[in-house]
Amino acid sequence: MQRLLNLSIGVVLLGGCAPGLPPAPSAAPSSAPVHDSLSPAPAGPVSSQEPDAALLDALASRTPGVGVAPLAAEDVSWDIDVRTYARHPRVQYYLSYFQGMPPSRMAVMLERGARYEPMIRARFEAEGLPGDLFYLALIESGYSSEAVSRAYAVGMWQFMRGTGRGYGLRVDTWVDERRDPVKATEAAARHLRDLQRRFGSLYLAAAAYNAGAGKVSRSLGKLEPIHAVASADGGGNAAFFRLVDSDLLANETRDYVPKLIAAAIIAKQPARYGIKTAPVERYVYDSLIVTEVTGLDVVARLADVSADEIRDLNPQYLRFATPPRTRSVVRLPAGTSSAVAEAYGRLTPSQRVRYLTHVVRKRERLSTIAANYRIPMADLRAANPKHGPHPRAGTRLVVPAVVIPSALAIRAAGERRPHHSASSRTHRVRRGETLSGIAQRYRVSLTALRRANSIRDEHAVMAGARLRIPG
Repeated sequence: MQRLLNLSIGVVLLGGCAPGLPPAPSAAPSSAPVHDSLSPAPAGPVSSQEPDAALLDALASRTPGVGVAPLAAEDVSWDIDVRTYARHPRVQYYLSYFQGMPPSRMAVMLERGARYEPMIRARFEAEGLPGDLFYLALIESGYSSEAVSRAYAVGMWQFMRGTGRGYGLRVDTWVDERRDPVKATEAAARHLRDLQRRFGSLYLAAAAYNAGAGKVSRSLGKLEPIHAVASADGGGNAAFFRLVDSDLLANETRDYVPKLIAAAIIAKQPARYGIKTAPVERYVYDSLIVTEVTGLDVVARLADVSADEIRDLNPQYLRFATPPRTRSVVRLPAGTSSAVAEAYGRLTPSQRVRYLTHVVRKRERLSTIAANYRIPMADLRAANPKHGPHPRAGTRLVVPAVVIPSALAIRAAGERRPHHSASSRTHRVRRGETLSGIAQRYRVSLTALRRANSIRDEHAVMAGARLRIPG
């Protein structure tokens, strides 16, 4: 998107390259079949959606080149043009760079991507695009729906707010569909289709996806003459590399396609680069249609799964609840829709979402309370129609659909907390995280975590709050 969320991708360092397409390393003889480690297989859950913070923006740095492993065996193919440009210096640079990283880091991202691969390829191919553009999400976000760039591009496909909305994605205080792996993929496929039609080249389209169509058009206008780059592919892909060699693109955009090619080379044959990946479960799901505010914790309880599992299927719901007065689709674990729909139908509206009660303090305004709970003023007023903008101190207000409530709960708890040393471990709560999930992550009991932070209600934790991790 406008600013690439760079990732450092780990691959083991192998031997130097030779002319042409050299044989594979002895650890993986060329006579052996190339196993696509991204093939489907039922297995345990995939790695967390949370992007590895240590990897973000690492590719912005420059490091000395290292030896390059064999590019590919003859039995590996791509539906984007990899072989023509595999020896380009910038592609070689990123092959070298990726090989200098621990293989486990690349494995985590490949496993995460394997979960979404059939869905992504199908949607790209439905738009007439090559399925191997699947690897764009690898260099954009490491396939993480939680990824956020320094420029606030969000999600697996790193949409800026305006571009996302332009392609039909809802972005507001309740829902951010840039985080929805399905809807964001559909939007990315349409966006890339439009860019390919404009520029007549996949690689120019990819560059425009990163930098914007206007910047790429202006850079192309500086090539003299542009028609001199005509080639077998119609000139577009060659034109992109003319732009690279002419230094007419910003560094990030210049390196965008070389990163894609290098990532596709490695990801298509990970075993040849010393990367071991485990089979993962595919992103398959059932659906529940709701029309009113519904807490995803309630859905999790009806489906008899953890809240984290429901959140993983529905990262677009920022408040861990569906928005009011809107037809919403909640994704469920495969095979659970009938039972969940039946149980959901028996719930009263008040049972479908967890409501908090807020006791108004002196001089508190309704607008201040809404801001503290990060909910729209209109929603707070609708839930409390008898109260005006200046409720009296001591009034109890209903706070709607705050499954992960405001900082007020943490702030009040903090006033009662004893002092802890600066060396204590802390965790900043992310949107959609649950206290139980945080406890599991740090391998501490939920009771100990609640006690360490003076939290009575395990749901009374807000995104942005800092928790002390005991032990």
